[in-house]
Amino acid sequence: LDRLGDRSKPAVDAMVLDLVMPDLDGMAVLERLNAMDDRPPVVVQTAHGSIEAVISAMRAGAVDFVVKPVGAERLSVSIKNALRVDALEGEVRRLAKRSSGALSFADLTSSSADMARAVRLGERAAKSGIPVLLEGESGVGKEVFARALQGASDRRGKAFVTVNCGAIPANLVESILFGHEKGAFTGATEKHAGKFVEANGGTLFLDEVSELPLDAQVKLLRAIQEGEVDPVGGKKTVKIDIRLVSATNRDLIEAVRQGRFREDLYYRLNVFPISIPPLRNRREDIPALARRFLARIAAEEGRSIRGISAEVMALLSRFDWPGNVRQLENAMFRAVILCEG
Repeated sequence: LDRLGDRSKPAVDAMVLDLVMPDLDGMAVLERLNAMDDRPPVVVQTAHGSIEAVISAMRAGAVDFVVKPVGAERLSVSIKNALRVDALEGEVRRLAKRSSGALSFADLTSSSADMARAVRLGERAAKSGIPVLLEGESGVGKEVFARALQGASDRRGKAFVTVNCGAIPANLVESILFGHEKGAFTGATEKHAGKFVEANGGTLFLDEVSELPLDAQVKLLRAIQEGEVDPVGGKKTVKIDIRLVSATNRDLIEAVRQGRFREDLYYRLNVFPISIPPLRNRREDIPALARRFLARIAAEEGRSIRGISAEVMALLSRFDWPGNVRQLENAMFRAVILCEG
């Protein structure tokens, strides 16, 4: 139990728990586990086959039971079922927290030392309003990390607004970021608040910030410095209160050297840099991620798939995943669709 509560120790994927033990019995352990935010699935075992004890254990949160002496095949089935149920329940919890702005760093389960360092930095940054720059390859999960930053801060549950700076047409960047008045330009048939105003009181996540045009970078710098924005065609500024998190998959300082990114803006964004490791540097997390994706996608697609074979899991763990977590998720989606057994 002490190990489960210590994040510095490797995660426990599942627990086989005897109901009859000296000092602290199985039911007392289940009660202690229920008080934890991120407890593993539990398979209880009993030598007595007492239906009352099993019912009590299942009501207390156990996902399955076995009667001693239990065969290896029966125990293996119970553990696989427990992992599958836990993966689906965990994914549902994460999706619910994500949509409500309550995702936390505890939901970014990882056994990786590199990821643990990033999480520790994120937990420190979340306690203040300091601007954070997330660095990492495409697909490593920078947006999920940014959501965990918000969930660990005093802006938990407030607006979380994402802007993909690389996907905005150059002529609409200022309008989308800072808003515009009706009639400010051709096609502006209605007033638009802009992403900064939408995020007021919450968090603004600027993904691929290196792709912003230079003229928009000037306005972004002013918005950060002054805490206000100038809508296109507007006659007065609008005050804003946001937590700014930026992300890039490029070398920003190199972009500064090449004149593609303003140096003064770089230093405004790069106050608290956090590097998110690529998936090939955290291979120990691949099995848990694969199980999570399989559970959710199989449920969404109405497919009854028991799990991932040891041979396939070994293959997944060996691959370098140049597209990182996003590529693994897409691979699991394809596998679910193609799976015939």
